[in-house]
Amino acid sequence: MSQQQNLSDLEAKLSALSAEEGLALIADLFPGKVVFSTSLGQEDQVITQLIASQNLPIQIFSLDTGRLFPETLELLSRTESKYKTRIKVYYPETSSVEKLVDEIGINGFYDSVENRKSCCFVRKVEPLKRALAGNQVWITGLRAEQSANRSDMKHIEWDEGNQIIKYNPLLNWTFDQMIGYINEHRIPYNPLHDQGFVSIGCAPCTRAILPGEDARAGRWWWEDSKKECGLHSR
Repeated sequence: MSQQQNLSDLEAKLSALSAEEGLALIADLFPGKVVFSTSLGQEDQVITQLIASQNLPIQIFSLDTGRLFPETLELLSRTESKYKTRIKVYYPETSSVEKLVDEIGINGFYDSVENRKSCCFVRKVEPLKRALAGNQVWITGLRAEQSANRSDMKHIEWDEGNQIIKYNPLLNWTFDQMIGYINEHRIPYNPLHDQGFVSIGCAPCTRAILPGEDARAGRWWWEDSKKECGLHSR
C-alpha cells in the first residue's frame, strides 16, 4: 500500500475522532517517534494539556530563537510546573546567529523579506530540523481558520520539506472553542493574548492586532507576505 493511501486511511480515522482520541491513536501507532512543537500559543497550550492529561509518550519541544518575549519564556516555566513535564528547548547555532547578525545587523530583518527569511531560517527552521530528526510524526497546533492559506489543510499531511508526517489535531477547532477549552481546564496562557496579541512569535516581529484585522496581521506587519516563517509551508 502506498504512503498516500496510508495517509488517506489515517485521515479518515482521525476525522472521526476528537483531538484527545487522535493524539492517543497517533502515539500508539508510532511509539517513541512522535514529537510536538509548541510555541506556547493558545493552540499549543491546549495540545500540551491533552498530551499531559493522558500521559502520552510524546516528546514536547520548543524553539527559543533568542528574541522571544519574556512573557513567553515565563509561560514555558509555568507550563512545565503545572503539568509536571519537561519541555525540551532547542536553540539556534551560535555561529550561525553571529554570522547572520554580522551580515545584516541586529535588526536587519526589517530591511527586506530575504533578510527576514534568513533570520527565520537560522533561528527557527534549522533548529526545527534538528528537533524533528529521527521521528515519524510532527504534531502542530495549526487551525484551518487561522489564515486563508491554511483553510484546505487536512488532519494528517506529508511534510515534504522535513520528510515527516504532520498531524494537526485542532484543525477544525474554532477560536471560541479553543478559548472555552482553555477556560474550562484552567490552562495557563500568555498574558499578551489579553493585550491584542493573537499570534505571538519573536518580540521584534510581533505586534498586537487592531479590531477587524486578520489574526496573523501582527506577524511581520511591515511586509506584504503570506505571514509564514518557513516552519510550515502554509
